[in-house]
Amino acid sequence: MVNIFQIDETLLQEALALSNHPTATPLIEAALREYIQRRKQLKVLELFGTIDYEEDYNYKQQRQTI
Repeated sequence: MVNIFQIDETLLQEALALSNHPTATPLIEAALREYIQRRKQLKVLELFGTIDYEEDYNYKQQRQTI
C-alpha cells in the first residue's frame, strides 16, 4: 500500500481491521468526517454557560395559536 501522507502503518492497519471499509481511502474519509463532527460538537459544548436567558420565559406560550 502506498502511503503518500506518511500515516502510521500500524494505526492504519488497526483502523482497517476495526472498520468495514475495504481500503484506506474511504476509511480516512470517514475518520475525517468523524473528526470534524467531534470538533464541531466540542465548539458547541464551549457555549454552555455563556448564553444568558430570561428566567421567566415561557416557551409554551409561544406555541399557542391566536
